Amino acid sequence: MTEQRQQRFREVLQRRQRDLTVVFENVDDPHNVAACLRSCDAVGISDVFILNSKGKTQSRLSEKTSASAARWLSLHHHQDVVACMQQVRQRYGRVLAAAINPQAVSLFEVDFLPPTAIVFGNEKDGISQPLLASCDGLIHIPQVGMIQSLNISVACAVILYEAFRQRRQAGYYQRPPDPVWMEETFSYWLLRDQKR
Repeated sequence: MTEQRQQRFREVLQRRQRDLTVVFENVDDPHNVAACLRSCDAVGISDVFILNSKGKTQSRLSEKTSASAARWLSLHHHQDVVACMQQVRQRYGRVLAAAINPQAVSLFEVDFLPPTAIVFGNEKDGISQPLLASCDGLIHIPQVGMIQSLNISVACAVILYEAFRQRRQAGYYQRPPDPVWMEETFSYWLLRDQKR
């Protein structure tokens, strides 16, 4: 492996936002999964939670379907809403749900600087009631067209880039990462890259 490749790893890891995450519940379409994971990597998210509360397998999240984005993310798989949310809340504290709901506030009114988990639901049914009930607030993307919803991959990108904008402006991407996590993840990336 070249020194340039190793330096690239370190530059990316230094900008990871370990206090920002997403939770995807029962997302069916592998193309949506792929696009969502690419957006997560693009804004520096390091951990993603995959909740398959309908008992689906994890096969849709292979590296092939996620266009290699999954290689640079730590994916946490759950089948139980309670267990998933316990882990998420312990690590991130605040949990917000992306939902079309009269009580939802515009994402442009949300402060994304505190540790935050953002929940996205199934393409057809949205977020399940048990998961929705465990969230601290609802957010939506303002729209003025006839169609009142966006594809989940688009909605994910829009919300994450608002978080990116706020955090970048506040200097969060210049914060030094935890050195232990940095070296452990760097070593893992090196090993995984060499096995390809």
